[in-house]
Amino acid sequence: MSSDMVVALKAHLAINVRNVERSIVFYRKLFGIEPSKVRRGYAKFDVQNPPLNFTLNEVPFKGAGALSHMGIQVASTADVFSVRKKWVEAGLITRDEMQTDCCYARQDKTWVHDPDGNEWEVFVVLEDNLPEKAGQHETACCAPGCCPPTPEHSNV
Repeated sequence: MSSDMVVALKAHLAINVRNVERSIVFYRKLFGIEPSKVRRGYAKFDVQNPPLNFTLNEVPFKGAGALSHMGIQVASTADVFSVRKKWVEAGLITRDEMQTDCCYARQDKTWVHDPDGNEWEVFVVLEDNLPEKAGQHETACCAPGCCPPTPEHSNV
């Protein structure tokens, strides 16, 4: 290993929210932890699994931002269901997409959205590097709602 190699400790993601207090309630449920720091218009969650420094910044805005969605990749469909069960038990509304082709991969996933409409998915890649299909555009891929939910797995 090169001596100038930097080892990252964790990723950092900061999102703008309209109301920090309302968003704290949602993210407590999503991550299953308390924020490590709360100030006026600011909150930080020090997530251990996956390693993430996640912050909320209260900023007035209209509409949706440029953020597409956020996600957590897991090892199996059973893990997707396990996370979904925790989210449902915490009072979050989930929407499943099973055996869906997204981002040129076949995936099982479930979605939730925060109070500002930011979408989160937990997903497993079942088959990767699928070929491009005629008329398929990557920009429409992985967008929440791009694939119809499976009725037997929807908690909406």
